[in-house]
Amino acid sequence: MSRRNIVLVGFMGTGKTTIGQLLAEQTGMPLVDMDALIEQRVEKPITDIFAQDGEPYFRTLEREMVQELAAQNGQIISTGGGIVLNPDNIADYEKTGLVVCLLATPTEVLGRVQHDDTRPLLAGDKQKKIIQLLETRKPLYEAITHKIDTNSTNPEVIATHIITLYESNNS
Repeated sequence: MSRRNIVLVGFMGTGKTTIGQLLAEQTGMPLVDMDALIEQRVEKPITDIFAQDGEPYFRTLEREMVQELAAQNGQIISTGGGIVLNPDNIADYEKTGLVVCLLATPTEVLGRVQHDDTRPLLAGDKQKKIIQLLETRKPLYEAITHKIDTNSTNPEVIATHIITLYESNNS
């Protein structure tokens, strides 16, 4: 029997990469970072894709990557924060995996990403942009069935919780 994917969704800075790495270690499943894969494919950083080609082009690349990854199985998939902007992305991932949305407050997100200059959507006033983007995307994140608050929870505890959820949904 093939193993379903575990798909981590959520705003930037909610812990998708950190928790994805822990899940990969604990399950033996490979971690696939969508943004890193897109960067490899087009041979440029996401900041350059946004600057040179625009966000719509990036979202097209992202959509193609979702379709490709959702057709595979047995992976931990760490998505980009904007994956929820296209409802087809979540629908595709739900067909072949457990989709878990990681949540954090704007203050927590700012604390985690304030020294990160590789996030094109946060250029300028980071705090203001985080609040605006989170407010816009909140209903999209809230619509996902499985949600976990990462504000003050240890990443290991979150990973264990996701594995338990995965096992109970995979039997």
